[in-house]
Amino acid sequence: MTTIRRTLTYVLVTAIALAIAVPVAWVLLASLKRRGEFYGSPWTLPEGLHLQNYVDAFVTANMGRYFFTSVLVTLLGLVFVVAVSVPAAYVIARYEFRGRGLVEVAMLAGLFVNVNYIVVPIFLMLVGWDRALVEVFPGGFFIDNPGVLSLVYAATSIPFTIYLLTAYFRSIPVDYEQAAALDGASRFQIMTRVMLPMAKPALTTVLLFNFLAYWNDFIIALTLLPGEGKTLQVGLLNLMTAQKAAADYGRLYAGMVIVIVPVLIFYALIQRRLIEGMASGGVKG
Repeated sequence: MTTIRRTLTYVLVTAIALAIAVPVAWVLLASLKRRGEFYGSPWTLPEGLHLQNYVDAFVTANMGRYFFTSVLVTLLGLVFVVAVSVPAAYVIARYEFRGRGLVEVAMLAGLFVNVNYIVVPIFLMLVGWDRALVEVFPGGFFIDNPGVLSLVYAATSIPFTIYLLTAYFRSIPVDYEQAAALDGASRFQIMTRVMLPMAKPALTTVLLFNFLAYWNDFIIALTLLPGEGKTLQVGLLNLMTAQKAAADYGRLYAGMVIVIVPVLIFYALIQRRLIEGMASGGVKG
């Protein structure tokens, strides 16, 4: 029975891996084909490495500019959410203060708010702020601003980040903090030098989930960045529309690869810490 179960597990894992790897490999190979090669069988290998597709996508189709915007917005969002969530989670986990239960309930309630449902109110709020400051910023400040988009990303992901980090901080024995306090460490030093290094698995988990949410977002970026400074996801839609009309699919698939590769690189960099966090169930028991 154990052998059958193990075999079924291997078959299932292999099937899932193939379901993920085959489309990615197909897109990568398609991005190296010339225009004429798409009129044959879609499963044929490219005749050569037609890297001009990447040059056209990165330069001519402005994917390079969109790539920079996405990197900037994603990194700023991660910095903002970590800078706010780590101290907040530590205080909620370790300090007794009036209204702590209410704060925790509010954070839990935030987990059930889908940001895609409130993107229009956010947009109208930012437009109202721009109108109020039209004399100071005639061209607007809050709309079409990558920094503001990063703040929106961070604000909407704070409940999940605080929830996970709080649970992990609470699982860490208080003895470590007491020992650091006896050595003369301040509260800030205890948080940054003792607690935060021990919470790396949880921190890695929230970084990955938030990175994927920011990088793959389409609706919020489309709404708050209506100008030329688009993110990759919005730029890819424009590229898809243009290349379908021109029947130049190589450039389109090259754009898809440009979107996919950073995710793979980021995961490769943090996979060890992520596996450690998953092995411990996200939080220590």
